[in-house]
Amino acid sequence: MANELAFALITPYSLMKSRTGGILGRFLVRTRLDLVGTRMVAPSKELVEKYADMLSRHGDVEGTGIDEGALLSEYVRRTFMPDAQTGKRRRVMLLVFEGEDAVKRVNRALGRFQTTITSAESVRDTYGDLIRDPNGEVAFIEPAAISSPTTEKTAEALRLWADMSEVDGGLVENVADVADSEDMERTLVMLKPDNFKFASIRPGTIIDIFSGSGLRIVAAKVDRMSVAEALEFYGPVREVLREKKKEPAGALAKKAIEKELGFDLPDEVAAQLGEMIGPLFGDRQFNELVNFMTGVWAPDCPAEAEEDPGQSRILALVYAGPDAVRKIRDILGPTDPSKALPGSVRKEYGQDIMVNAAHASDSPENAQREMRIIKVGKDGIQKLIKKHYGNV
Repeated sequence: MANELAFALITPYSLMKSRTGGILGRFLVRTRLDLVGTRMVAPSKELVEKYADMLSRHGDVEGTGIDEGALLSEYVRRTFMPDAQTGKRRRVMLLVFEGEDAVKRVNRALGRFQTTITSAESVRDTYGDLIRDPNGEVAFIEPAAISSPTTEKTAEALRLWADMSEVDGGLVENVADVADSEDMERTLVMLKPDNFKFASIRPGTIIDIFSGSGLRIVAAKVDRMSVAEALEFYGPVREVLREKKKEPAGALAKKAIEKELGFDLPDEVAAQLGEMIGPLFGDRQFNELVNFMTGVWAPDCPAEAEEDPGQSRILALVYAGPDAVRKIRDILGPTDPSKALPGSVRKEYGQDIMVNAAHASDSPENAQREMRIIKVGKDGIQKLIKKHYGNV
């Protein structure tokens, strides 16, 4: 069976309640599909109306007696619409998955509305609600996430969201649940490639840990960092490594030469060797870092291919709120996982100073620089949809 796209929209309520990580993790581990796209969207009235009309045509869910289309259409009009008093928009996160039988697998993981829950197998079992009044009428629903039940309806919905993605999506600003304040900051978090080696709940769990900051996600992008982007992004690290590796490189070289020649060398020789070898050692580690982030060995990459997407996947997230840089760095932990506190992201999931689960900006200025390099607001959804369904 050929690969197909499927999607899930995480609702404004789920995002506000910081259920994002749990929902994402559930989809990843239950579907075992590739997460190929994410987009934060602040839907306009036009997008909400068009999508609600589309949902109204979904109809009944077989065997439940529930007109899910009508329920979801009304729900979207009520909860996705910009705030009537302030005009501020709501946050919605679009997740796009790819793989065989993707639509069926996403819908199975999402689950259906139920009034009696005997298990917590699906996203809606855990994060959604459907409550009826004494007369049996639906009094309250919270779907947690929304998808489309068939391949045809999925294509229709994705074309709509892709068509509006450039205007309504990206790095969302002035949204209803992100309060303005004098100490408002944005900071970049990158979930590194080691989180995506196989389908697991790990990326979602890391997002859940970051939710302890009380910050809001205002941009999300699945990316394959190019060599050019990695060289620019980590450029400042190169000189630090070249200098930092002089002393250990000199000591190792001195020890190796002494063993080979059979006599001791003066200590000043180690310093001289470090001056010669240290920068080369630093360059080697820098290239290993670029290789880890891109899947490409930079010295062997032709200049004309440096802008091409890399082979490794990352998930870039922008968090917004008061004192965002410090809060995220505290939760992340130090670069060396062995020095991180229990409960921090790097202590729980880091392996060493390079394979350490996630990156976070260390200052508001670097956050701006890094977001520019990663192009967090750039739309990648349209390209995906066009690949599968033609022009949007």
